[in-house]
Amino acid sequence: MTKVLTDTRSIRIKGRSFLALVLSPELPLDGWLTRLDDLASRSAGFFLGRPVVLDVEDIEIDRAQLKALIAELAKRNVRIMGIEGGRPSLFEPGMPPAMKGGRPAPDFEVPSAEQAAESAKSGQGKPAEPVVRAEPQVVRAMPSIIIREPVRSGQSVIFPEGDVTVVGSVASGAEIIAGGSVHIYGTLRGRALAGSVGNASARIFCRKLEAELLAIDGVYKTADDMAPHLRGQAVQLWLEGDSIMAERLN
Repeated sequence: MTKVLTDTRSIRIKGRSFLALVLSPELPLDGWLTRLDDLASRSAGFFLGRPVVLDVEDIEIDRAQLKALIAELAKRNVRIMGIEGGRPSLFEPGMPPAMKGGRPAPDFEVPSAEQAAESAKSGQGKPAEPVVRAEPQVVRAMPSIIIREPVRSGQSVIFPEGDVTVVGSVASGAEIIAGGSVHIYGTLRGRALAGSVGNASARIFCRKLEAELLAIDGVYKTADDMAPHLRGQAVQLWLEGDSIMAERLN
């Protein structure tokens, strides 16, 4: 007797984008892990519960070294959700999956020529050919959000599409992660990460600087690295090369 399936149930599959941290190891790996430990010790909980992608495109690494690196990161509670830039021979069953197609910059215009060139990269990571346009180009405004209350300890505000403005303070243990700039109209005691998706022109502004950690486009400063005369002051911070610059606001 043939049984006819009359109750067909579909499985719903959706696509969704999430913000992940990207770690790009450098050789020698022991030295890089030491620097990672230093960051973790000065900013407790920075990697806790975060999705992390390991980018190995720019280093020479074999499968055994990669597995050992993943194990070392696991000991530090850094859980790798995927590996980017790895050749197929590096992977075996049980390892985090290969990932590709991640965009280093958001889908909006940025003011500097360098950032415009970066955002014009194709999905394969190769620069697109420059296009000369005779007509004026219309630049879309960068989106932004405003948080009208204090950000409390343990809370995270994540907005990779643009700027974040907090009309209030950011408590110790709280964090703001923005694709654009971060504006704090109060005391910044927690962590502020601007330009989180590849925007080197992003800035951090705060009424009173007491931060645990600051970062712009992946370059970070912890509390121990900040100039003492800036603490407790109204400050703006920006990126020049691989250095975070800071000055008092009048």
